[in-house]
Amino acid sequence: MKGLVKRSAIASAVLLFFAAGSVIASDGTPIDTGVTAWMLTSTALVLLMVPGLAMFYGGLVRTKNVLGTMMHSFVAMGIMAVLWVAVGYSMSFGSNVLGGWFGWNKDYFFLRGIDENITSAGVPEYVFSMFQGKFAIITPALIAGAFAERVSFKGYVVFIALWGLFVYNPLCHWVWASDGFLFNMGAMGAIDFAGGTVVHIASGVSGLVAAIYLGSRRGHPKIVVAPSNLVLTMVGIGLLWVGWFGFNAGSSVSSGLLTAQALTATQAAAAAGAMTWIIVEAIHQGKSTALGFASGILAGLVAVTPAAGVVQPVGALALGGAAAIICYGAIILKGKLKYDDSLDAFGIHGVGGIVGSLLLVFFIRDSWMTSAAEAAGGTWSMLQQFGVQAAAVGIAIAYAATITMVIIIIVNKTVGFRASTEAEMQGLDHSYHGEQGYGMLNPR
Repeated sequence: MKGLVKRSAIASAVLLFFAAGSVIASDGTPIDTGVTAWMLTSTALVLLMVPGLAMFYGGLVRTKNVLGTMMHSFVAMGIMAVLWVAVGYSMSFGSNVLGGWFGWNKDYFFLRGIDENITSAGVPEYVFSMFQGKFAIITPALIAGAFAERVSFKGYVVFIALWGLFVYNPLCHWVWASDGFLFNMGAMGAIDFAGGTVVHIASGVSGLVAAIYLGSRRGHPKIVVAPSNLVLTMVGIGLLWVGWFGFNAGSSVSSGLLTAQALTATQAAAAAGAMTWIIVEAIHQGKSTALGFASGILAGLVAVTPAAGVVQPVGALALGGAAAIICYGAIILKGKLKYDDSLDAFGIHGVGGIVGSLLLVFFIRDSWMTSAAEAAGGTWSMLQQFGVQAAAVGIAIAYAATITMVIIIIVNKTVGFRASTEAEMQGLDHSYHGEQGYGMLNPR
């Protein structure tokens, strides 16, 4: 009896070993458990970026606005997740409707028709939909940095809901859905590996529009607003850097060579951005700051996002360095133009996304260009691809700016968007939440 149990155990172990890489779904489609495990991990990593963003932004505002600012990120985790399950996934990855403005698939409505679906990558469609849903959460949360410390909570809630439906979902469909027109533009489509146009350009430009429409914070720029807690900001950027590996490498929807290439590019660009920023800062201001290091990390990460899977490490280093220099210049220009992009949502996300989306053309792997030439039935040059990238960037900027302005006007005319003078003076924490971020301290 004892020997039988032992033999059974060994047989079971052997079967589990050979079954570990693949499981058969009920419809006969094989599930790749290795890829699925990585995509589950990536999904969690991207969600980790949202509290990371909350900490990054929260440390940069005044004490009286820390909790309110962090709530802008956290509330997106609720609002956008509900909308994504209900209609967002269908609008983004369904088939073309209304001339391709967005997509629709009745089986994606409340995800009711994908219960046993397995994608061609061997991943349950639930996992893919949840991974993409995390992008829909963090993108509108990025916008909040542009108008931090002066927006009403109710107005923000309505704004991001409408923005997700009518800006994010259509852009996502155009760029990433198989029948999206930007996905099919040119020989290889508009390259946006993980969200240069869909996430960063869209959020950065929308933030700029909102910041200009709302006007400056009370007293800006005469009153200098110093960050309340740079330690919180540094912890936040650390979480963002870690989470970005899921953001970029997870966008390969695989667990192999392309995943490794994207992960390596992400690391290289972030490091190059950080070092370039503090060097430029030291030359320009005589000191290298912790905030500068954090800003450089972010600039590098943003720039490599559209390019992560298509450039080699040297290209990632170049993109990170270029983004740091150009974003640093954009922030200086902001001071001269006197618009109040509170936490540089446009200066880093918008500008960094544009830099990465355009300059990636000069660092594309030869294998990608060869494949594009074959698809074009002849040749496909960097100049031609640059034209496609420029068109995608221009379309994203124009669409995001126009629809964002319409949404802002609607929100402002209905529930109100700008915080009242009294609420702004008291601080968002007390005015909209009846709480204080730091209970032992008085707001300042």
